[in-house]
Amino acid sequence: MNAPRGVWQFGNGRLSVRQGDITHSTAQAIVNAANPQLAGGGGVDGAIHKAAGPALLTAGRLWVQDNGLLPTGRAIITPGFNLQAKWVIHTVGPIWHGGNQNEEELLASAYAESMRLARENNIDCVDFPAISCGAYGFPLERAMPIALKTLAQSLSKGVVKAVSMVIFSPNAAAHWAETATELFGTPV
Repeated sequence: MNAPRGVWQFGNGRLSVRQGDITHSTAQAIVNAANPQLAGGGGVDGAIHKAAGPALLTAGRLWVQDNGLLPTGRAIITPGFNLQAKWVIHTVGPIWHGGNQNEEELLASAYAESMRLARENNIDCVDFPAISCGAYGFPLERAMPIALKTLAQSLSKGVVKAVSMVIFSPNAAAHWAETATELFGTPV
């Protein structure tokens, strides 16, 4: 994981933007941009499942068997299995349909619900990917402020102590850091 591209303080919490592979995270928990079936898939979801090993897929299948599909904007937590992170928080972000189907509210909910689960499980440090910005087609320019503001609001309330947006692409990570600077000012 590379050094932060910027760190911003909110109350006792810190938000950073990093470029790297979230599957190598040493945070207590990482967030998975999951599908409703919790069945792995492409992008970050597939990478997390591959790195965590088959027990993660089994845990997801059992949860779906007992509870049904995971609704968009909601989150659940499982062990991290073979990951360095002890926990994986799975959340389903919205598929972009043009912006008229509550996509922005559902995206904010995916981040907020993940933070709520972190707090409920006494997790102080969480790493997030860019939820819904890959195959789900959510426009990055609209997703970044929603994600960053939602996380900052949770940090201000003391939900957790440290949150990082972990972005795989160097160019995209730079863009996330620029957006955070526009929203929150110069990093500390």
